Amino acid sequence: MADKPFDNNRRTFMRTTALAAGLLSAGIAPFALAAKGGNSGGSQTARNPLRIPPTIAPGGAALTAAPASVNLGGGKLSSVLAYNGFFPGPTFRANNGDVADIAFTNGLAAETTIHWHGMIVPPAADGHPVDAVMPGASYAYQFPVEQRACLNWYHPHPHMKTGEQVALGLAGAFIVNDAEEAALNLPSGLHEVPLILRDANFDSSGNLTYTAKSSGFLGKTPLVNGTLNPQLVVDTAIYRFRVLNGANARVFRLALSNGAPFVVIGNDGGLLDTAPASVVELEFGPGERLDILVDFRDLAVDDRVMLRCLSAGWDLLEFAVARAVTVAGEIPVGALSTITALADPVLTREFSFDGMSRINGRVYDMHRIDFQVPLGQTERWRFKTGGNAPHPVHVHGASFQVVSRTGGRGRVLPWERGWKDTVLLLDGETVDVLIRFDAYRGLYVMHCHKLEHEDMGMMSNFEVV
Repeated sequence: MADKPFDNNRRTFMRTTALAAGLLSAGIAPFALAAKGGNSGGSQTARNPLRIPPTIAPGGAALTAAPASVNLGGGKLSSVLAYNGFFPGPTFRANNGDVADIAFTNGLAAETTIHWHGMIVPPAADGHPVDAVMPGASYAYQFPVEQRACLNWYHPHPHMKTGEQVALGLAGAFIVNDAEEAALNLPSGLHEVPLILRDANFDSSGNLTYTAKSSGFLGKTPLVNGTLNPQLVVDTAIYRFRVLNGANARVFRLALSNGAPFVVIGNDGGLLDTAPASVVELEFGPGERLDILVDFRDLAVDDRVMLRCLSAGWDLLEFAVARAVTVAGEIPVGALSTITALADPVLTREFSFDGMSRINGRVYDMHRIDFQVPLGQTERWRFKTGGNAPHPVHVHGASFQVVSRTGGRGRVLPWERGWKDTVLLLDGETVDVLIRFDAYRGLYVMHCHKLEHEDMGMMSNFEVV
């Protein structure tokens, strides 16, 4: 899928016609254009209002993990595991320079931790399995927020129990803002929406269930922000969607039902260092994030557009245009951010993700340190697979820059530029990243973020020295 330059003056008809032609030439049949009267391209499913998690500040916050009963939409109650009774958990929002001081209480029947996925935090706050919080106990997560604007998230990381606890509901977003991002005047308020995508299974009573499977847990039902069959009422405006793949194992391949493009402005580590990338499909794996703009300005009241997952054949979220407005703002042009490229790696380390439970032939041992990395040293890490991909590779303690992909898809994709902390590795692919640990010394982990693979041992301890 080739990158497409974005032109603010092109009209929707011209845009979608060209995109549909491009899809057909590539052998892909585009979905129907936006339909009137709530048709959603043929779907007559009753829709529930999309839940938007409450927002809290991380300074002096309290967070409890415990069983809860939540409304998934339309009065459908389900027993889940939740943070502060919310599914997903509350969204933390902080500015660069703030300090997080979060008092955590474990109200579960099993041990747990909280990993602040994407946050650069000291080892004691990273949620490593050795720092498990026992049932009924508490733990203080304290760390400075010292990183660029981006969408991160938090979830459990206990040894061999991560997959179950995440699948049963424990996850939430953590947004960091900074001055560079603010200067772009991106959509905000009601026009900035977090979207946590995942799949789920339910028992006969409608409660979340989990059955571990070595190849990865794949639920039969999609959820967005914990909502079944969700709908978001939108204005004729540009929207910013901060999208997280919060599934245990599913790779989502996103498209809009009217063939319109997503305008990618950021990923795991914040804004891209390029101009916005206009693409009609987005593929991302568990743990990865996307920062995208969608332009509804050329639609009419009562138009409907569906966010779909092409690989699963699912309708994920319906956008229902309800109000014609005139809102200031355009799609940014030119480079979004300035990022210094890492260069001149001192050494290359190779990591083979083997089967469903090993890295470089070794199953994880919580008390074994597999390698050491000097603080401040730039290195090349090469990720390869010995089969049973996809393997979304996640590194704690630092972000990295994806510099090459050979085999498989054969290139660095538009949404993989800039800073990342998770990269999708498919069978037959080798991905090279450059990485440097600049913040903290101590114990961290690298692992496959297909959570069943992680729980079975596809994880490695390393120490920054």
